[in-house]
Amino acid sequence: MPSYADPLYIWQQADWPHWRFDAAALAEPLAQVHRAQGHLQGRMAELGLAQREQATLQALTQEVVKTSEIEGERLNLETVRSSIARRLGVDIGALAPADRHVDGVVDMVLDATGRFDAPLTVERLFGWHAALFPTGYSGMARIRIGAWRDDATGPMQVVSGPIGRQKVHFEAPPAPTLAAQTQTFLQWFNAEAVGDALIKAGVAHLWLVTLHPFDDGNGRISRAVGDMALARAEGSSQRFYSLSAQIQRERKDYYDQLEATQKGTLDVTPWLAWFLGCLLRAVQGANDTLTIVPGKAQFWQRWAGTPLNERQIKLINRLLDGFEGKLTTAKWAAIAKCSTDTALRDINDLLAQGVLRKLEGGGRSTGYEFR
Repeated sequence: MPSYADPLYIWQQADWPHWRFDAAALAEPLAQVHRAQGHLQGRMAELGLAQREQATLQALTQEVVKTSEIEGERLNLETVRSSIARRLGVDIGALAPADRHVDGVVDMVLDATGRFDAPLTVERLFGWHAALFPTGYSGMARIRIGAWRDDATGPMQVVSGPIGRQKVHFEAPPAPTLAAQTQTFLQWFNAEAVGDALIKAGVAHLWLVTLHPFDDGNGRISRAVGDMALARAEGSSQRFYSLSAQIQRERKDYYDQLEATQKGTLDVTPWLAWFLGCLLRAVQGANDTLTIVPGKAQFWQRWAGTPLNERQIKLINRLLDGFEGKLTTAKWAAIAKCSTDTALRDINDLLAQGVLRKLEGGGRSTGYEFR
């Protein structure tokens, strides 16, 4: 690597990539995460197989949807859920039509967590990248697929703001160094973890996103690698929480932490403290999912003999998963992709059967909830 009199980014430091951190300062955050993981695994053990499958489906759906949402890309929740259900063999009733772009993100996440014990290789990373961009385009721009970026149009930079007044938040290492730098990363990643494996997950996430080896998709691939490291740390491919969902909730802080770390020294204690805190909140938040899953099972057992159409099943599942705000006829029509008249008929049918009840108020803003 070239030497810099006044390095701006961590990859320009003379001792790159020799990461350092204060183990004593991270001891309590690590203990908190491990306690939360143990508590979560204990609660999962109390569930039946079908309920564990539903919890895993819920967590993986959130992971796929939110890792894309962090990058400003919104995927259809039902399409993602159906894609995962197909691959896991989980019965969720009616399936949404397949979407090859959604399937690509799902394939990457499931490969990272489902085959966590297989080596991470260049070919595997290239395969994930190709799955993310099945058309060879990112938006309207053609990009290099399954290959390192070449910086043909200039250095890889993370920028914000309007053209002409853009702010550069980060510049990645030069393209000619990527093959060697990524090989160093992969050798480290595939080696036995020294110390706590959760630390390795935090460093892996940071290291790969700092290399920024592709034209696009670097954030999603780095988070997948981080999830793979977490699965290795837990020794399980089953996912009961979504770190990406928590990162999305803390998106601004996430980017602020990355920028500060990438412009700092190779002492990454502050980044790891934030990462472990975010991970703790993700694991603790999974307890909400475990409250929902048994409730869903009980609901469907109670109403098993009630004839429902596909739209009603879809909307009831959305309500059971924790619907934000109140359900209205307009929201029903938008989610079910039907007319408001059809939505009202669906709702009135559920009111008559006693599944739903009407909230106070009237007119177009009338809301509904489970009886």
